[in-house]
Amino acid sequence: MTLIEQPTDTAQGLRARFEHVRTTTEALAAPLSPEDQQVQSMPDVSPTKWHRAHTTWFFETFLLQPSLAGYEPYHPGYGFLFNSYYEAVGPRHTRADRGLVSRPSAAEVADYRRHVDEAMHELLDLVEDGSCTDLAELVTLGLHHEQQHQELLLMDVKHVLSVNPLRPTYRDETVLPGADPGPVGWVEQPGGVVTVGHDGEGFAFDNEGPRHDALLRPFRLADRLVTAGEWLAFQADGGYERPELWLSDGWHTVRAEEWDAPLYWFRDGGDWWLHTLTGVRRVDPAEPVVHVSGYEADAFATWAGARLPLEAEWEHAVRELTVEGNLLPTGRLHPAPATEAGGLRQAFGDVWEWTASPYVAYPGFRPVEGAVGEYNGKFMSNQMVLRGGCAVTPGGHVRRTYRNFFPPHARWAFGGLRLAKDADA
Repeated sequence: MTLIEQPTDTAQGLRARFEHVRTTTEALAAPLSPEDQQVQSMPDVSPTKWHRAHTTWFFETFLLQPSLAGYEPYHPGYGFLFNSYYEAVGPRHTRADRGLVSRPSAAEVADYRRHVDEAMHELLDLVEDGSCTDLAELVTLGLHHEQQHQELLLMDVKHVLSVNPLRPTYRDETVLPGADPGPVGWVEQPGGVVTVGHDGEGFAFDNEGPRHDALLRPFRLADRLVTAGEWLAFQADGGYERPELWLSDGWHTVRAEEWDAPLYWFRDGGDWWLHTLTGVRRVDPAEPVVHVSGYEADAFATWAGARLPLEAEWEHAVRELTVEGNLLPTGRLHPAPATEAGGLRQAFGDVWEWTASPYVAYPGFRPVEGAVGEYNGKFMSNQMVLRGGCAVTPGGHVRRTYRNFFPPHARWAFGGLRLAKDADA
């Protein structure tokens, strides 16, 4: 894999990017057996083969059927099985029951992908000869949609493998403990009227715009992510047992779910261990804490005498940083300890950073017309924004303006946190 996003401003570049993204999905699924690809370990998780089929259905439904003359759906029932949430396209199979669909098999999904890829090559030939240049934007959306599902595929299979008593790994690898990143530092930000949101240059999802002004008070951001070692201190100080640290809904969730540590942590022999995609190992105090909910992130920030940043604060603070870090192409598949000092560290990759901002529309936001308009806007309720990407985010996918979102109780996502403070705090 490469950290460089293939250009899509030419027909040749679009074709190369299509090949790269589609083959990457299959490479990510390759270590998994057909049985691995079938399991749905909880309602929020989708089987691997469903991700492979759904991303293929997206190209078939939104590109091939309306734009390639004579194209017929590969299977009349696949639209029902592999539609996710597009009401305008038609009915769909219940999300929580995706793991009950044993057929088509993983091998038959591979046949489906090959069939659609061959047809997409025909469609991309039309883009290349200039007769369908308006399709390039929709193809690019489909590719970024598939990259989202590449991340979800790894998130989901991590949960799938974690519930197996044998504790199988996605990939075997020995990871040595990291160096202590040192005490947290603070980066001062003057605040004021700042401009946030995507500027329209290059690809962005619709929820990243319109670009608009935001008023920020002077604030400070921690120069690195919160570590597992700091989380251990939070636990030792009764962090999961002190209701005064928690939002009301968070405290109710902690009690109901009996949380006492991040997801995938467990005690063995007096030590804390964790399940990762590359094996079970002791918790490394130097690594960023990951797989905590928004509720846990907020409680930790309160315990630490700080708060979570607003998404506009985060975006303004990283405005001049290069978008690079511990993302999927590094192959680590897990957060890494902060290294170089100076300025904001770990802004991109490692963990999605919970913010204090609800996922709502920017001023002037309008969903695009048609079924594709259901992509983001319909979910602007009861979710919180996360920023920055994580260790399983594909290269070339994240941006400074990228707005991820999850409900505040979600823990299977690669969620972590960076602290913020008011300048006078």
